[in-house]
Amino acid sequence: MGSLPSPPRPVTPPSPENSTSNYQVFGSFCPRDQLPNTNRSNSIESYNPSNNTWSHVTSIPGLLENHILKGFAMVSLRDSIYVIGGRLCTHKERAQGSQDSDDYAEVDVEVLPVVLCFNVGSNQWSECAPLGTPRYDFACSVCENKVYVAGGKSTLASVRGLSSAEVYDPELDIWTPLPNMSILRYKCVGVTWQGKFYVVGGFAEREDSDPGLFMVLRSSADVYDAQAGNWGHVPSMWPLDVPPNQIVAMNGRLFSCGDCLNARKGHIEVYDGVNIWNELDGSQRALNVDWRQNQRLYLTMAPIGTHLYFLTGYRTAADSSRTMSRVHVFDTSAAASNTWRSFEPMEEEGEKELCSHCCVVQV
Repeated sequence: MGSLPSPPRPVTPPSPENSTSNYQVFGSFCPRDQLPNTNRSNSIESYNPSNNTWSHVTSIPGLLENHILKGFAMVSLRDSIYVIGGRLCTHKERAQGSQDSDDYAEVDVEVLPVVLCFNVGSNQWSECAPLGTPRYDFACSVCENKVYVAGGKSTLASVRGLSSAEVYDPELDIWTPLPNMSILRYKCVGVTWQGKFYVVGGFAEREDSDPGLFMVLRSSADVYDAQAGNWGHVPSMWPLDVPPNQIVAMNGRLFSCGDCLNARKGHIEVYDGVNIWNELDGSQRALNVDWRQNQRLYLTMAPIGTHLYFLTGYRTAADSSRTMSRVHVFDTSAAASNTWRSFEPMEEEGEKELCSHCCVVQV
């Protein structure tokens, strides 16, 4: 990893406005396929909700040629995007005589502690203080202008998650260890709700766990209270032993688009605060429209105002060498009469993979 400038100091964000023209949604993608003599890399792309357009913004700097980063977290804080941790991987040609139809196999290289900051206004990258513990597939969220991370895996060979957590202060450019969670977790989801950092679901176990407890623990959440400086535990916050795909907070409520394995789930669920997820009225159908004849490649959601933006990509049955991307928008306000809007799909050359869930920046 080459040397980059120091991170920019946070600035006071502009006053919030209702217009979507003040927001950009950023996501990180990489090609799904590996072709000879091509260089795979992580691109950062932005979606403009005011005109339904995607644009390439930049690439993650400092990675080895033909290497990509996966399992990292990407969060926004004021006018900057932070790329945190992850596992570095590459593609290796399969041995001659392999029965696999894909000529190239993905190979993990190492787990990184690297933290990078991209300032959207200046279009510049800088290198921040690294994580205290390298990790991937971990929970991450911003709370009170600080970045919290917890869980994940720290080595490629590990079959168990981490209980460790840490917090980043962007003004001081310092990571500080937090008390450990009571449970080892990876592929868990982080969200800030009611002023606390929630680490929800994932593959979870206690260090001395009985295998019979796996399902119970995977349905639980650990909650960090920064004021008290300790962790709490919610035994049944997530209803499944399969990790959630994504959970976001908006206007005091938590919303989920389902688990990470159920690609055909077509509705939105809202958390009632007492360990029950209810199907959101009027949210059925739209997310299933594109997947009846096509294979979903990715799904991520972004909260803006009272709206949930679902950014989706899929492989068409007619041409598997291209990606069709489409955005669906759901208005969560009680006064909304036409809750769903679906924009025209856009066709892209080649298949692409979402490498980290999206984040929203007010510009």
